[in-house]
Order: sequence, then C-alpha cells, then structure tokens
Amino acid sequence: MSRPRMMTLTAAGLAAGLLASNDIGFRGGDVAAQTAAVALKAASDFDGIQDRNARAIALFQEAGKVILSPRCMNCHPVGERPTQTDRMRPHEPLVVRGDGGMGAPGGLACTTCHHQANYDPASVPGNPKWALAPAEMAWQGKTLGQICVQIKDKDRNGGKDMAALIKHMADDELVGWGWAPGAGRTPAPGTQKQFGELIKAWADAGATCPAS
Repeated sequence: MSRPRMMTLTAAGLAAGLLASNDIGFRGGDVAAQTAAVALKAASDFDGIQDRNARAIALFQEAGKVILSPRCMNCHPVGERPTQTDRMRPHEPLVVRGDGGMGAPGGLACTTCHHQANYDPASVPGNPKWALAPAEMAWQGKTLGQICVQIKDKDRNGGKDMAALIKHMADDELVGWGWAPGAGRTPAPGTQKQFGELIKAWADAGATCPAS
C-alpha cells in the first residue's frame, strides 16, 4: 500500500476514533443527562429567615446546586485537564488548560472542536467564550463553603467586586451556557435568572459563607 494511502487511512481512523469517543462521552454513558434539570427555589423563599447570616448561608446553599453541578464543575478542575459529561470524566481527547484556558500552545486548542454554538449532530458543546477557568478558580474537590470563600476573593475571582460578581453570575453568556448545554446533557438547575437572583440576595444578606 502506498504511503499517501496509508496516511489517509490513518487520519480517517483517528477521526473516527475521536468521534466515537466523543459520542460515548456525551451521549451513551450518561442516563442522567436525559433527565430534566433540578428546580431551584426562588430567592424570596428565604425571606422568612430572620437571622441575616443564616439567610445568606441558606441562599448560597441553594445557589450551590448550580455551582456544584457538572455544567459548572467540568470547567473548573483542580488539575490541568477539564472533565466532561454528568459523570465528570477526564476530557477526551486529551487537552490541557494552557494559556488563557484555551489549550496548550502547539497542542489541541479548545476552538479546534468547540465553536460558536453547540453542534448537536456530534454532541459537541460550543460558545463564543468557550475556555477553561483559570487555575485560581478551580472548584473540583472543594466544599461549597471553600468555593464560597474563593468566589469572594478578588485575587481568585478575576478581580471582581461583589457587583461584578453578581453581574457575571446573572448575565455572562458562558455561565448561561449551563442552562442550554445541548443534546445529551443535563442543564444546570433552575434558570440563570433565578441563579443570579439567589447570588444577589446572598450578597444583600451579607454574603456569609457556609461552614463547609
């Protein structure tokens, strides 16, 4: 067999392998991904808690249903490799954070596969801002209380004050992708509007963090 022919077959085989891995990763392995999203309580549901700190904690715990969901956690890994699917398995094919969360220089960039919008025929998610969260924003393996403290820390949240943090949670389009993740993925609980309202109410109540 000629070398060009062998190279063509090798490339075709590699592409088929990647597509098969992608299909297993996003469709076949996660029965939970076919279910409806979990509901969120409204911020007003916590108005009856008289103690301000207790109310703030309860609000953040409710918002934590979103923060701890796979739609958020997959892009906030502690290591250099993102995870994927509701089971939060290591990303296939192998990619790493790299500069700006966009993949390693000279390696496989995020934008090689992830484009401006979800591509449901191949179950590949997409968004104009698609990237991995910076290392200082790593959440996986941490308690909700630890994440809460981290979120408020301007040295670890991209320099955001509370007003900017609320706007980010309520309006950012990449955050919003979590509620429209494409075929085969469980959306984040509730809606982005509800999530933003919970975060604002938490901030208004003093932004106290859970103990754990």
